[in-house]
Amino acid sequence: MGLVIGLAGPLGAGKTEWVKGLAEGLGIEPDLVTSPTFVIASEYAGRRELVHADLYRLDHAGELDAAGFPDWLAPGHVVAVEWADRFPDALPADRIELRLARAGGADGERWVDVDAAGPIADCVVRRFERAWQAEEAPCR
Repeated sequence: MGLVIGLAGPLGAGKTEWVKGLAEGLGIEPDLVTSPTFVIASEYAGRRELVHADLYRLDHAGELDAAGFPDWLAPGHVVAVEWADRFPDALPADRIELRLARAGGADGERWVDVDAAGPIADCVVRRFERAWQAEEAPCR
């Protein structure tokens, strides 16, 4: 199974912008990434295949299978799912959950809450935390 990242937050919270940053980290031109609201999912080739899905327009979880969801979970894929909170039981238990929100200021600041459930998600979050700390260490 690949890595699944569920994104939740209100309209304008920055879900698609976050996926653009993820794409850039995977070697994908971020300007290619757009909200897949009307196509349900878009796929991008990079160091790992990125599937960017949006569940906003789905009426029930069964529509995920018709959209190709089982194929998205292939090993080596990174699956970023906007509006994941609409059908949380349809997603694998091993996943990262990001909840985004505007901080309320005029500067566009956002808040992100991260939870990892399962061994793959936990490993990825721990690696990110170590990388972040190593990058930040010289600034202390």
